Amino acid sequence: MTRLRLALSGILAAVAGIAAGHLVASFLAPASSPVLAVGSTVIDLTPTPLKEWAIATFGTNDKAVLQGSVLVVTLVLAALAGLLSRRRTAYAVGFIVVLTGLAGAAALLRPAARPLDVVPAVVAMAVGVTTLLWLTRLAGRSSADAPDRVVSAAGGTSGRRGFLAGALGVTALSILAAAGGQLRSGAQTIKKVVLPAAADKAEPLPTGLETTVPGVSPLRTPTEKFYRVDTNLTVPKVDVDSWTLEVDGMVERPFTLTFAELAALPLIERDITMTCVSNEVGGGYIGAARWLGVRLTDVLDRARVKGSPDQVLSTAVDGFTISTPLAAVRDGRDAMVAIGMNGAQLTDVHGFPARLITPGLYGFVGATKWLTKLTLTTYAAEQAYWTKRKWATDAPIKTSARIDTPAPLSTIKAGRTAIGGVAWAQHRGVGTVEVKIDDGAWQQTRLGPDVGIDYWRQWYLPWDATPGLHRLSVRATDRQGRLQSTERATPFPDGSSGIQEVVVTVA
Repeated sequence: MTRLRLALSGILAAVAGIAAGHLVASFLAPASSPVLAVGSTVIDLTPTPLKEWAIATFGTNDKAVLQGSVLVVTLVLAALAGLLSRRRTAYAVGFIVVLTGLAGAAALLRPAARPLDVVPAVVAMAVGVTTLLWLTRLAGRSSADAPDRVVSAAGGTSGRRGFLAGALGVTALSILAAAGGQLRSGAQTIKKVVLPAAADKAEPLPTGLETTVPGVSPLRTPTEKFYRVDTNLTVPKVDVDSWTLEVDGMVERPFTLTFAELAALPLIERDITMTCVSNEVGGGYIGAARWLGVRLTDVLDRARVKGSPDQVLSTAVDGFTISTPLAAVRDGRDAMVAIGMNGAQLTDVHGFPARLITPGLYGFVGATKWLTKLTLTTYAAEQAYWTKRKWATDAPIKTSARIDTPAPLSTIKAGRTAIGGVAWAQHRGVGTVEVKIDDGAWQQTRLGPDVGIDYWRQWYLPWDATPGLHRLSVRATDRQGRLQSTERATPFPDGSSGIQEVVVTVA
């Protein structure tokens, strides 16, 4: 018997266990799938610099890369388990038990874990061990006391041909189980709801520059193109009929709202630009949308705040937490518990059935998705997910500008063209945007429509492009006259800063 067949036995045992666990998890809780549970734990344990590197390097594919990495490491360890069976089967079985046991522990240690979340890992363990024992028997095994030999398995098929048939059978069944689990998880949909009209409506959105300046970001970001950054490897599918929003903590009258009760409260409609703290200078983790929801202050006032809380600790359905400074919520901005986005209910990806929106603050301190609880407390008493990881507690979005067109490293034709993009200074408003071409003077651009201080501003500059290599730079100034920071800073701990420069070739 070759080492290759032993290693393959371990790999196929792991694949079978993972597939079975994934299938079972689709009936219980998709996040309890062994690979997803381990992946989520890896995310939590990953040092901040490495996490930021992954987001900057892989963008929205970072989760797929993580899951692939967890799977590869698991298969390598499983191959080692198969090789261990050459010396003693108990060693290999113990190795598989430890691997699946860690997956079970990861599932149970999730913030919103239930006892049943360990079931997929237990199933993976049973299937993995059974498959390993069966395949090693088909392949034959050797020990320190006897030379390599082929051992007949259940029915008599032995040797290389029997092992190949068994391996193909395990592979086929694993594919079916994994596909079934994936299809079932993907088939789970959120319920369609009818949203009431806003009591306080936003003005109609004006026509944006995208109609006259090709390449500039649309004034409103389509929901399907709105950025997504979170720690979830699987998107929660929340049952709106059983969902509730609980308000507790330092309040006189804690209470709970159903979705119908929340939607029946006076609703406001606002155009707000959201930005992720992981957004690099010139990056794409920013989007502008029209949000429908209940003012957060209306919800908190109903509970009658007592004492001296300084934060709103919001909790998602999966136990994830975010800290929002209470002072920011109460300074007059339109922070809300949002239930609608761009004229429709929230999508599952963007936080259905309800999420927080806090204008002017990066999402990690003010935009909890899949919201289910609001707790009035203090930073001294409670720390949220990112606070524990030493990110800023008060994180206003920094003024910045981005060049959308021409694209970096692109080649354009000489002659009349436009340099254009968007700028933002949420809750302060964009005052001016300037562009510098090569080492020339800063030139003031033409601004697009003004939608308010919480919304981004489109801009463009007509340019008579001459042949050659050119460097384009952009900077913004807010309405209070403060120029964006020229100091280059990474996203950690309170957002990136610096001037974006792009190089283009004019032919």
